[in-house]
Amino acid sequence: MTSPHQLTAIEAGRQIDAGTLTSEALARDCLERIAEREPSIDAWHHLAVDAALARARELDRGPRRGPLHGIPFGAKDIIDTFDMPTEYGSPIYKGNQTANDAACVALMREAGGNLFGKTVTTEFANMFPGKTKNPHDPQRTPGGSSSGSAAAVGAQMVPLALGTQTTASTIRPAAFCGVVGYRPSWGDLRLSGVREAAGSLDTLGLMARSIEDISLLRDVLLGRTWEPLEGEPRVPRIGFCRTALWPQIEPAAAVLLEDAARHLAAAGAVVEDVDLPPGFGQILDAHRWVSSFEFSRNFRHEVVNHWELISQTLRDGRLKDGLGCTWERYAEARSFLDTCRGQLDGVFADYDLLLTSPCDGEAPIGIQTTGNPYFSAIWTALHVPCLTVPAFTGPNGMPIGAQLIGRPRHDRQLLDAARWVWRSIG
Repeated sequence: MTSPHQLTAIEAGRQIDAGTLTSEALARDCLERIAEREPSIDAWHHLAVDAALARARELDRGPRRGPLHGIPFGAKDIIDTFDMPTEYGSPIYKGNQTANDAACVALMREAGGNLFGKTVTTEFANMFPGKTKNPHDPQRTPGGSSSGSAAAVGAQMVPLALGTQTTASTIRPAAFCGVVGYRPSWGDLRLSGVREAAGSLDTLGLMARSIEDISLLRDVLLGRTWEPLEGEPRVPRIGFCRTALWPQIEPAAAVLLEDAARHLAAAGAVVEDVDLPPGFGQILDAHRWVSSFEFSRNFRHEVVNHWELISQTLRDGRLKDGLGCTWERYAEARSFLDTCRGQLDGVFADYDLLLTSPCDGEAPIGIQTTGNPYFSAIWTALHVPCLTVPAFTGPNGMPIGAQLIGRPRHDRQLLDAARWVWRSIG
């Protein structure tokens, strides 16, 4: 028999609506799961047990609030909440308390969601890791920067969690932790109340255990009526895009992805190899300068007043790059990325989505690093919607994801087509 903590958000919501499950029973079972797994995973920076139970009882007493009625979720600790601390993964902001919820949290609470607490982030959602371990092997990284959010969903602590992505901060940890991760088209979801890293690249990131749950949460965050993904999805036209990073992929992961492409073709999809235009080889360099220039300006107060409390990793990495980057180099990089985005219609001319790798393989051993970010950085820089699904198991028993890329502003079409892909290879 399925325990409540194992349910997806939609499954739990249906049981609550039918009266076979209460919000409080769901909250208690998820909290018991957290008590069981948290000592070895450390997914939570702040866990509000009493508040979560009080919220669940309140929801049970009242009318249905919306499509997330009674559903537990976590929020990355760079996302403001009026009733919990927001510390951005930095000792500089220990005890920091904001007066308002971020837009994303407010929308989820309005829809009936039950915020359990703040999940661990790397320092300022950047390079220096937090305490979180991978739920499938605590000796391995969960990825980052949305490490706690991915681990909490991967460990079945909560069915939904919010992260962010400026480089690889949602797709990579979702792939490492074996959950569905979604980075929307840039600009679609509001970031009010989310600490900015590099606004030209930042988006929210959504974590769940099903594509349907991602679609539900996306509609909530858009402030629109939920339109479920229903019926049989159309068989998509798929471009298999290895990118110039293919030599960096672990051999076992490369074989799994190539086998998946052949399997999808055998299942009826049009699957063809597709290459990115030659100039796209400079995207990673352009992403580096745009992200570091903006980051170093956004965190000028911390650089000037709290330099000694910033990790050496961040000082010697993104901050060093950003502080040394001229306006001219930054402007040139932004212009280059705009040019690349203008060529995407040609890339997608014959395809509904692209199949590619979200990372270089299984989560690496050790929590001192969050893994290779470049497989996501390409698509982040291009502002396209990205989805990773836990399609494979690697040679060490760890999850390996398949990343699906959609046309800009065609997110719902990507999610719908992704259902067919996951059913075919999952």
